[in-house]
Amino acid sequence: MDAGSMAFGVVATALVLFMTPGLAFFYGGLVRAKSVISMMMMSFGAIGLVGTLWILYGFNMAAVESPLQFSGNPFSDLGLAALAAGESANTDLIGVAYGSTFAIITVALISGAIADRAKFGAWMLFAGVFATLGYFPIAAWVWGGGWAYSLGEMLGLPSVIDYAGGTAVHINAGAAALALTFVLGKRIGFTKGAHKPHNVPFVILGASILWFGWFGFNVGAEWLNGLGNAGLITLNTLGATAAAICAWLLVEKLKDGKPTSVGAASGAVAGLVAITPACANLTPGWALLLGVIAGAVCALAVELKWKLGFDDSLDVVGIHLVGGLIGTLYLGFFATETGLFLGGGPGQLAVQVIAAVGVMVYAFVVAFVIGFAIEKTIGFRVKNEDELAGVDQIVHGEDAYGYELERDRV
Repeated sequence: MDAGSMAFGVVATALVLFMTPGLAFFYGGLVRAKSVISMMMMSFGAIGLVGTLWILYGFNMAAVESPLQFSGNPFSDLGLAALAAGESANTDLIGVAYGSTFAIITVALISGAIADRAKFGAWMLFAGVFATLGYFPIAAWVWGGGWAYSLGEMLGLPSVIDYAGGTAVHINAGAAALALTFVLGKRIGFTKGAHKPHNVPFVILGASILWFGWFGFNVGAEWLNGLGNAGLITLNTLGATAAAICAWLLVEKLKDGKPTSVGAASGAVAGLVAITPACANLTPGWALLLGVIAGAVCALAVELKWKLGFDDSLDVVGIHLVGGLIGTLYLGFFATETGLFLGGGPGQLAVQVIAAVGVMVYAFVVAFVIGFAIEKTIGFRVKNEDELAGVDQIVHGEDAYGYELERDRV
């Protein structure tokens, strides 16, 4: 591979890795001042642990030789010594690094559903086991030759389209997040308006970093394809996100009377989530429509937790699960040439539904089993008194803001 393409691969890897600190700011701003360190540490903990596991054995698990395999053999090249000694190691290892960033942020996304009430050690245990049994196999199913990758061929239909992670990242993380809300239960005082963001500028900063890094997330994979579709992917990543911001703010204005900056940030993330699987397979106009639908629907979906009674603290379900489903299923109707409304038959929609539902159910079940086992053994949730006092000081022995302690003494 030429030096320019390799350099682009390195830059894309750095961009996607930067998304996880961006997520830490986004999530950190949304929680109480006494929980911001705990919230951000969950993201940084995921970087450390999942990044290590990916190099040790996760990359080996993310590709299979047969669609019927659960995953690749984790011990086939433990620590990647053989890959590093290969003739194409310079290119291959950039690919490994790039893939690790997707694994990291998928796991980190889940943490937003259990803000304010989770033990850090229990979270790290969950992160490692879920990465191993959840993300690594699903990555093989979607991108590494597994059943979702081969579904169209097996059924005589178009192939499943998931360019950058509608199923493997967002539906996966959103379903796992929903499962953990049932394991950990509701926060103390779980009522609408009771838990407000402590630092809205952090939220805006985090969303901005996520949008910046998302160009590596979506366009980055094109470094292996000679950047042949980079222009369309770049424009769609911009356009769908911009349209989603407008749609979210309009829904907020009509529903609550005021458009908010947190709503703008959330709308941006919803648009990014929805365009992720579809960025290479929509014309720009259809990408704008996808953004409008995602922004509006996700703005309404985040209200479901109040009506259904599950405490998804930072709306991982309403944005990532719902947004991922919208983007994945939208392709069944509007994918270029194969979409139902653009010259194709129902086959594209059928395979999109099967892949989305399959990943969603599996991720939910695996996350619930892992989380339940942790809760019943070492405990996943902090004590009620520790939650009220603030998990930062109890779990990490740190305070984000010195003045917060002074204010509390008054």
